[in-house]
Amino acid sequence: MSDQPLEDQVLHRVENRVSWITLNRPEVRNAITHDQRERVIELLDAASAQVEIGAVVLTATGDGFCTGADLRAGRRPAPPRPEGAPDRIMGDASRMIRRGAQRLISAVLDCEKPVVGAVNGTAAGIGAHLAFACDLVVAAEGARFIEVFVRRGISPDGGGAYLLPRLIGLQKAKELIFFGDDLHADDAAQLGLVNKVVPRDQLELVAGELAERLAGGPTKAIGMAKWLLNRSLESDRRTAFDEEAWAQELIVGTADAGEGLRAFAERRAPEFKGY
Repeated sequence: MSDQPLEDQVLHRVENRVSWITLNRPEVRNAITHDQRERVIELLDAASAQVEIGAVVLTATGDGFCTGADLRAGRRPAPPRPEGAPDRIMGDASRMIRRGAQRLISAVLDCEKPVVGAVNGTAAGIGAHLAFACDLVVAAEGARFIEVFVRRGISPDGGGAYLLPRLIGLQKAKELIFFGDDLHADDAAQLGLVNKVVPRDQLELVAGELAERLAGGPTKAIGMAKWLLNRSLESDRRTAFDEEAWAQELIVGTADAGEGLRAFAERRAPEFKGY
């Protein structure tokens, strides 16, 4: 376990209505611990509820965005076992995945504010899936995405087999997962996994500009659009159309919707409040 206080391992600040969440253990290329994971989930959940936040940026320090779970940090102690019981019992591993990696990815997908991933370096394993779960991804030149699981002799977790086919199609997802080869930022952009590739020294600037633009928009409308888009990937047409209609029913009653319509009629730029 790291000797750093948790607030130093996961940096957090709010600027211009953007919540910046930064993994900060560059000495291990930001391999993520249990405590860091829980803190990131907490901050994403808080961003959903805080009216003063309109967008989130998820990034890291050093040359690694997140290189997976930090296995060297040690496991949480298991519940007491009856005498003679094995150290690992069927159900232990699946419970660990559900409560851990899957909750982290779900926190990004379920955040009511748009999440911009600013990938500064290698994103491997759960780190790659953390990036792919973001709504927009900006990657630094030289960043790599690695489906590292096959190299360890295990199948993907943390939502990889769910996310990748939806983002790039089944055949390409199989190629990335089966071989576990490095995927460089430019190639990831061509596949549609990355929105922009920028020089490393411009990463924070570009990600911040995107996030601030989102934060200045109609927050509830953008959040509802995120929900509809994510739902559309696993919904039939009838359900998708029904959800779209009810989403519009809810959104037209917001203050921002009223401002948007008035601004259009008055031929001026809208001034959204985020509610």
